[in-house]
Amino acid sequence: MSKYVLKLYITGNSPKSQRAIANLFRICHEELADQYAIEIIDVLEQPHMAEAEKILVTPTLIKQLPPPLQRIIGDMSNTQKVLLGLDLLPKELEMK
Repeated sequence: MSKYVLKLYITGNSPKSQRAIANLFRICHEELADQYAIEIIDVLEQPHMAEAEKILVTPTLIKQLPPPLQRIIGDMSNTQKVLLGLDLLPKELEMK
C-alpha cells in the first residue's frame, strides 16, 4: 500500500501540465522512493472530478494521504514548496 496518495489535476497536454507531471514524478522518485501513488486527472476529460474537488486552477496537486489533506498549485517547479506541501523536510534540513 502506498504511503502517499496524490492527485494531480491538469488541463490537457499543455507545456505547464507536462512540467507539473515531470516535476512531481521527479520529486516523488527522489524523496518518496516507492511509497507513493499518483493519479493524473485531465479536467478537460473529467470535468466532474474537478468540480467535485472544487479545482479552480490547474495544475493543482492534492495530497489525500497521509492526512491532513493539502493542495499545491503550480507546475511543481518549486521543489521546496512541494516538499512542504507533502509535509516532508528537504534532506538538508533533516540533517540539522
